[in-house]
Amino acid sequence: MHGFLQHLLSGKRKMSGQEDSRVSNDVAVMDGNTESIPSQKAQTLPESTNLKTHSTPIANGEATAAELSATSASAIQETRPSSKPEAATEAPSSHELEEAVEGLSLEEPKAVPLSSANVATTLAPADRLWSTSRDEAVRLRMEGSGKASETPMTIHQMFLQTVDSSGDIPALVSKKEGQWETLTWRQYYEHCRAAAKSFLKLGLERYHGVGILGFNSPEWFISDVGCILAGGLAAGIYTTNSPEACQYVAANCEANILVVENQKQLDKILQVKDQLPHLKAIVQYKGELQQKAPFLYTWAEFMKLGEDVPNEQLDAVISSLRANECCTLIYTSGTTGKPKGVMLSHDNLTWTAHTAASLVDYTFASEAVISYLPLSHVAAQMFDMWIAMTFAATIYFAEPDALKGSLATTMREVRPTYFLGVPRVWEKIQEKIRAIGAKASPMRKRVADWAKSIGLQYNYSAMNGENLVPWGFMLANNLVFKKVRAALGLDRCKICFTGAAPITKETLDYFMSLNMPLMELYGMSESSGPHTVSVNSSYQMSSCGKVMPGCKTKLENPDKEGNGEICFWGRNVFMGYLNMPDKTTEALDQDGWLHSGDLGRNDQQEFLYITGRIKELIITAGGENIPPVPIEDALKAEVPIISNSMLLGDKLKFLSMLLTLKCVVDDNGDPTDELSPEALDFCQQHGVTATKVSEIIANKEPAIYNAIQEGVERVNAKATSNAQKVQKWVIVERDFSVGGGELGPTMKLRRPIVVKMYQEKINEMYGVATDKQ
Repeated sequence: MHGFLQHLLSGKRKMSGQEDSRVSNDVAVMDGNTESIPSQKAQTLPESTNLKTHSTPIANGEATAAELSATSASAIQETRPSSKPEAATEAPSSHELEEAVEGLSLEEPKAVPLSSANVATTLAPADRLWSTSRDEAVRLRMEGSGKASETPMTIHQMFLQTVDSSGDIPALVSKKEGQWETLTWRQYYEHCRAAAKSFLKLGLERYHGVGILGFNSPEWFISDVGCILAGGLAAGIYTTNSPEACQYVAANCEANILVVENQKQLDKILQVKDQLPHLKAIVQYKGELQQKAPFLYTWAEFMKLGEDVPNEQLDAVISSLRANECCTLIYTSGTTGKPKGVMLSHDNLTWTAHTAASLVDYTFASEAVISYLPLSHVAAQMFDMWIAMTFAATIYFAEPDALKGSLATTMREVRPTYFLGVPRVWEKIQEKIRAIGAKASPMRKRVADWAKSIGLQYNYSAMNGENLVPWGFMLANNLVFKKVRAALGLDRCKICFTGAAPITKETLDYFMSLNMPLMELYGMSESSGPHTVSVNSSYQMSSCGKVMPGCKTKLENPDKEGNGEICFWGRNVFMGYLNMPDKTTEALDQDGWLHSGDLGRNDQQEFLYITGRIKELIITAGGENIPPVPIEDALKAEVPIISNSMLLGDKLKFLSMLLTLKCVVDDNGDPTDELSPEALDFCQQHGVTATKVSEIIANKEPAIYNAIQEGVERVNAKATSNAQKVQKWVIVERDFSVGGGELGPTMKLRRPIVVKMYQEKINEMYGVATDKQ
């Protein structure tokens, strides 16, 4: 996984400060021949009967614990839907997929009679909005009316609603030896119960962790949900973590059991096992165990372990779960220090999933999504596991070797109806389309350029609510747009989302021109994922959308342009950081508002724009505050050979930059010395024959260095003051990467670490300057 993501995402790009649209004339008309799974021809299934929502009204979260716990069970109990689906959905796959439901590789646990009757949610008594103890409940930020007044529910209740209404619909679809294998929603539920019993058998204690370390798979989902049903805290661990980082997370959540993908991940845990006093067992879900030990289990062995645990024992645990108690830990990537365990309650997950799902135009039990981003990250987990559960989507798992291009194949086979990409994924797709476009005939290039100009014009018009369809749009759609979508596997995709990091205006414009506008989401682990959302009917260029219903945003200490710190309120706001009261009170103020650390502003239509990050602000020796991202993005847009740029100048007399060049990445996702195809094109355009990064640096290749300097001067010409002009820059030998330490697991630039790594080069830039003065 780490290699694939690095390959896909390396060199995180951020939001452009430039307003000019730069859509390159490089898309060719594509042939639309793609392998695909026939689309689902499901009838729309009736949604499970809504939960009654006459719960205790709570204005702005100001309710006493007594009021909350007095909410009667009868008022909050689930009601079983009276109507059954008329017909199950046809599995969204080829003949092999349909057969796979019969012959599952995962052994079938015994069926459990399903009933959501008499399953009531009662909230645990709580008088505070936050907690840092694993076993302490919190008061929910409920309101007297609207979305925030909806009845709290546990993960189990949300799951059961979906199983009741859509039990025979395919839920989890993965490839084994080239064949699709399916678990229906009912089978998925039964597997989770079996896993929960096995966790109990292995001695999982209440509110203790189950750490999950591996690439996305049905076993990852089943381990996570099974842990929650058994009363544990599910904790994803990044596959890129070192053994020491794995040990930190496992120790912090007091994990009783660790679930690992393969021998590579198992080896990391075995190195630190002696430092994990709470650990009782390790389960490996792929491949055979290469050694035997009493605490090691294969997935098949694990799933059989709990067969003699009575249903009554598990049901007693499930009925003791409370919506305002912790069930999941999301560990921050540790960009600024030790990772923090973000405690999320059942209500955080279920309410956020329902609220986010209500914003998209879904058809119940008919949608398809691809799970490929790391599930230890809140964006992937919320999108793939919880939002998909609310409308009984079918989740297809990408293959671990997606690094070698299999994600593109999976996209064409699955043809997802919703797709979430981080900015680096969209940039990679953009580069791929450009590479194909560059080889097209002059005639095709002219047609593509014409179509893209029409596409951009139409989509800006639609975005602004004018809906003026320019002449030739239908022709452009048939000649270019539909074929590009089909070639990408996005022909059925209703919304293309981007999130988890800022995206440049150039990339947004590029996809707008192809009639595929990207919808930006914004949030954080501490807000259970989304807080503001863009949708096709409501978005603005470079905005992160509008706040979700039932949530609030305020801008603290705004400047004269209206930029202030973005603060969140809503039932998506986390419980607290596990065992970190100081950090928790830094993030949550005394009134319960979550302080994001991001700077932003709202426009007149209440669209939110992120304008910087407080911790990233450069304060020069002269006292000027400079957000680095707009300057970094502007230079990358001016000089396409640049991969990463990092602005320097905090407490210094002038601004300078560290730059990296675009290069090929190896199978592990680590940067090589070979220039990327895009960088080679740039060199050829400037009459340079170099093929390696080291050659350009060793020769200080005049044409390339001049081109970069000219780009810097163009950026400086737009600077609002002399203090914001870049005076010096240097190219470093290696591009930034996760493996190299410059980027965190979610591709965030680890600025303090990069400064330490390149301190010598930085000193040279400022030392030389000092000599000259």
